[in-house]
Amino acid sequence: MTRKIGRLLGVAGVAATLVLVGCKSDPDPVEPPDDPPPVVETTPPPPVEEPPKRMDAEGNPVDLSGNPLSRTFYFDFDQATLSQRDLAVLQMHAEFLRDFPDRSVVIEGHCDERGTREYNLALGERRSGAVEGFLTSSGVRASQVDSVSYGEERPADPGHDESAWSRNRRAELIYR
Repeated sequence: MTRKIGRLLGVAGVAATLVLVGCKSDPDPVEPPDDPPPVVETTPPPPVEEPPKRMDAEGNPVDLSGNPLSRTFYFDFDQATLSQRDLAVLQMHAEFLRDFPDRSVVIEGHCDERGTREYNLALGERRSGAVEGFLTSSGVRASQVDSVSYGEERPADPGHDESAWSRNRRAELIYR
């Protein structure tokens, strides 16, 4: 029996030693992991878009679709006020002239045949002046713009009815 107690005490001693070794109170210090290397974007940059073509083969201004910009602006009877549509087109002309400072325009003011010669010359001047004023207020240099009035002297349509008169009440941009 003493032998059994001795063995039992021996096994109990080994078990106690293992328990004490397994419950160590101070864990080994753990080093923090190194910071991961920074992530570098490898996405290629977007392709560089060419700016839209601003003129045709002859050097005339075109819209974003490549269509020639209108150069004729029509007015109501006895008026020199530009429409919203005309202002939008003139804005594209202004951008073109700002982008190409070596280009310039002459603005021709025209009228229908009604009214005196003097009155129509003055009205044609107001019409060309309305276009010139818009262009210069949109950043086009005054040295790029000239205006002239032809009154009723150069009709687009030689007729003598409202249809012809409406085509003659205009301002035209002539690029140089």
